[in-house]
Amino acid sequence: MIYREAGQIKTTYRADMAIFPITQDRIGFMIIMAVAIVAIPTLASTYVLEAFMIPFLIWGLAAMSLNIMLGYAGQLSLGHGGFMAVGAYAAYNFATRIPDLNLIVCFLLAGLVTAAVGVFFGLPSLRIKGFYLAVATLAAQFIIEFVISSFPWFAGDNMMGAVDTPAIVLFGWQVDETVERYYFVLGFVVVLTLLCKNMVRSSIGRSWMAIRDMDVAAEVIGIRPLQTKLIAFGVSSFLAGIAGALYAFVYLKACDITSFDLFQSFNILFMVILGGLGSLMGSYLGAAFVMMLPIVLNLLTTTFLGGTGHSDFIANAEHMVYGGLIMFFLIVEPYGLARMWTTTKEKLRLWPFPH
Repeated sequence: MIYREAGQIKTTYRADMAIFPITQDRIGFMIIMAVAIVAIPTLASTYVLEAFMIPFLIWGLAAMSLNIMLGYAGQLSLGHGGFMAVGAYAAYNFATRIPDLNLIVCFLLAGLVTAAVGVFFGLPSLRIKGFYLAVATLAAQFIIEFVISSFPWFAGDNMMGAVDTPAIVLFGWQVDETVERYYFVLGFVVVLTLLCKNMVRSSIGRSWMAIRDMDVAAEVIGIRPLQTKLIAFGVSSFLAGIAGALYAFVYLKACDITSFDLFQSFNILFMVILGGLGSLMGSYLGAAFVMMLPIVLNLLTTTFLGGTGHSDFIANAEHMVYGGLIMFFLIVEPYGLARMWTTTKEKLRLWPFPH
């Protein structure tokens, strides 16, 4: 009885196609935004903001970037850690070599540079797909790491390939406080998520899904595979570049190529699989799950094993749980946590009547 759209009459096509056509969804979204904007910065400690909320938002954005390519367009990528590295180092070079440039503009330009790199490495998708495309994007990961490590120019002529990022200054205001940096990341995440939500509901998003479901049939009905796949690679890489710039400037406060290695690419893939393919909300659910899992395992270890001398066990347990959960979701619920939430809403619409 609580979650039901009975009596909510739509009189225009615009109202029917709104992002949140049901009143309960709009109220829920406003509650989430109120919690994110007011409650969390007010109640959460500095440690919680720095260690959990800021990385959660950044990894959620990174997972959403891969979900655009994999969940909506059906193009498997194992190189998103490398694309994040491109965004981080591009933002660093724009910010240091053009110091008068606004940092938001630096991030957007870094996203465009990453989009160009993503489109370049997306060219093989016109001829190959599936496992072979995954290998091609895996090669992109190694190529990006090699180039950044081999040419010190990208790291400000630092031979180690690691360099501190400049201070975050917006319109003359230096963003130093943890809460300010949290709002900085939150602004990017909210705006980009809403833009992506509208994009996947547009003709571009429908073209992606048509290519994902059956590319031959999509081409028959007039969808251009070349243009559609490259747009997916470009948009996905743009988001990954923004996520990489945020990760370097706000969280790490440094550009280090070892922070964007192959493990991070697999980590993003795990978030998408666990959260749900083809769901923007699932990207954030997967990011939250992957971030909370080590904490839960640590608490369980502390409770039952005393919490001392078990660091190796915790690290190995994380990998085992990751693998088990991925197999579980692929077999039982391929669409992940997002599908479970959708099923729950469908049951709420019928409650208390039998299903």
